[in-house]
Amino acid sequence: MKFTFNILFFLLWTFYSSAQRKPNIVFMLADDCTSWDIGVYGNKDSKTPAIDQLAEDGMMFTKCYQSAPMCSPTRQNLLTGLYPVKSGAYPNHTNVNTNVKSVAQYLKPLGYKVALSGKRHYGPSDNFPLEYLGKATGQDADPNFDNIDAFLNETSKKEQPFCLFITSNQPHTPWNKGDTTLFDKAKLKLPPIYPDLPKTRSAYRDYLAEINYLDGQVARALSLLEKYKLDENTIFVFASEQGNALPFAKWTCYNAGLRSALIVKWPGVVKPGSVSDALVEYSDIVPTFIELAGGSPLTRLDGKSIVPVLTQQKKEHRKYTYGEMTTRGIINGSDYYPIRSISNGRYRYIFNISSEVAFSNWVFTEPFFKEWEADAKVNSNTSKLVKKYRYRPAEELFDDDIDPYNQNNLADDPKYFKVKEELRKQLHEWMEGNGDKGIITELLASEHMPAKRSGFPIVIDTTKYQSKIMKSARHINVPVDGYYTFYLSGKGNLEVNGRVVIPLNPKATSNTERYGVIGLKKGTHSIVIDNSLPDAVRWSGPETILSNL
Repeated sequence: MKFTFNILFFLLWTFYSSAQRKPNIVFMLADDCTSWDIGVYGNKDSKTPAIDQLAEDGMMFTKCYQSAPMCSPTRQNLLTGLYPVKSGAYPNHTNVNTNVKSVAQYLKPLGYKVALSGKRHYGPSDNFPLEYLGKATGQDADPNFDNIDAFLNETSKKEQPFCLFITSNQPHTPWNKGDTTLFDKAKLKLPPIYPDLPKTRSAYRDYLAEINYLDGQVARALSLLEKYKLDENTIFVFASEQGNALPFAKWTCYNAGLRSALIVKWPGVVKPGSVSDALVEYSDIVPTFIELAGGSPLTRLDGKSIVPVLTQQKKEHRKYTYGEMTTRGIINGSDYYPIRSISNGRYRYIFNISSEVAFSNWVFTEPFFKEWEADAKVNSNTSKLVKKYRYRPAEELFDDDIDPYNQNNLADDPKYFKVKEELRKQLHEWMEGNGDKGIITELLASEHMPAKRSGFPIVIDTTKYQSKIMKSARHINVPVDGYYTFYLSGKGNLEVNGRVVIPLNPKATSNTERYGVIGLKKGTHSIVIDNSLPDAVRWSGPETILSNL
């Protein structure tokens, strides 16, 4: 009996000790920070001592990518382990589908307390049951370090393992944080994709100052772990998110837009100062955390654990990484401009699904880009950059290793035909596997945005119809071939060229705005409205801002 009791006690003690040894996890995320603008990733002007030291203490990944180059899809991809179109969260300011689970629902059953402080940008809240520790006071959605301090104090006393996300709002625009006197803008080395102009130098300096401010937040997070003697049993992960808000980064699937810094410090396990060239994605984070917490792999997730890479059991991880971008719904975005991409770690293939229309985003409203456009009238190099940013071919292929800024398109070079074909095939298979229907998925993006969702059946007619003038109809002039969206308030019916775009619906009210999409060729087209007034109609399309009829 005594022998049996001793065995039972030993097993219980072993289980308890094992539970106590579960590592804590801290994931710290920047906001719109191009990876190579961090000191340790190669920027000699950048001042990031805390992040640089983190790399010395842990493993630095050189080929980490995310699946979307803007905030909301990225964060929801990170927290769910699912690709954006599959989860439903592919436009910006979006929500995942109701059946999607997130990291908290996977880690809580494994005994973890899961919390987040700072920028959220995910939804709905029921799908993300993380304990929210608030944000800093003021306009920014920065972490609240006082609340983080209290959280770490509480968990250290209870000896409960935790997974804490610290999500900064820096260096997201406006670049008004940090000490700009640390940088001499006249001496900064600008990336080769920026023309050397005064407003660009000022913007880049302000951006680097905000990265330095972010670095201070990283230092503060690490110091709090030390304060509560949690640092030795805590895995600390830092990631930089998508590229900055300057051209050719955020809102694009170029290397600068999708590539992310990723550094992992795991005391006693990860070799200090190690560097990994393994191809990894943000989709891999949730599966990694599940394994670290003692859970079993989940085949329904798109990612897979990178623990074997961290422990140096494996040097390779993925064969491909994927990316997608939709401009529908972003600030000053093209009415539609779907982009899909794939990388094998060296070559990046980009499919611009609607290359016949112009690309647009927030950048085009900014003073520094207005300066680019003015300089483009007298400077051929600037002219090439402006044109390349706005107008893109259907296919692009780049060698990320020798052309990291993706300026030399190899898509039409016969030497790279096999590479392009392989990547194109894999990309289309990925799209099909995610239920991604390209332009139709793009045109339905509003249905995944709570503030813009119609809630009514949507007509999407992608046939591009010829000009047609009908008597007793209203007429619009369409400037270019493309897809045009019509919005109608009320229950009425709207037809374009005799084709129903928004059907009659008695359940709709004057406060309800429904929409439909139809393809139109350049020219004059006829609009007929029944059971609603003409002033209840708005429309938009490529090179056509949202306007009343």
